[in-house]
Amino acid sequence: MKCNSDGASLGNPGAAACGGIYRNSNSDFIGAFAINLGVTTTLCAELIGAMVSIEIVHKKGWRYLWLETDSMLVYMAFTSHKIVPLHLQNRWNNCLHLISSMHFYVSHIFREGNKCTDTLANTGLSIVSHCWFSQIPANITADLVSNKLGLPSFRVS
Repeated sequence: MKCNSDGASLGNPGAAACGGIYRNSNSDFIGAFAINLGVTTTLCAELIGAMVSIEIVHKKGWRYLWLETDSMLVYMAFTSHKIVPLHLQNRWNNCLHLISSMHFYVSHIFREGNKCTDTLANTGLSIVSHCWFSQIPANITADLVSNKLGLPSFRVS
């Protein structure tokens, strides 16, 4: 199971959300989530996205997880817990315990490769609490198909 996770915030701190998408080894859509986090920092939104990704895998009984994030700080937090803010330490430690019983791999992806998850995280900003998607959300369908086909994705600022 591969999960791409992402966080989004409007300001730092500001209104924040996170999202994630699960795909199997054939890149087929398995599910996705978007969560409104209220007001927090960008780092917290990114870390909570990763933690929710791990917690969902555990709840569903999946034993293999490749977590991909566009946050280098989240990637580094798996080797240095000093990056994790104090108020998230307990939940972070619980997630580290969960992954100790999984086949777990974490990697960093550049922002351009995380377009579907970026959209899901931004979707979280406009919902009340949280949402699980069993079907592909309409707002990521085109990007998901492009990604599965290996087509490049460019961001223009």
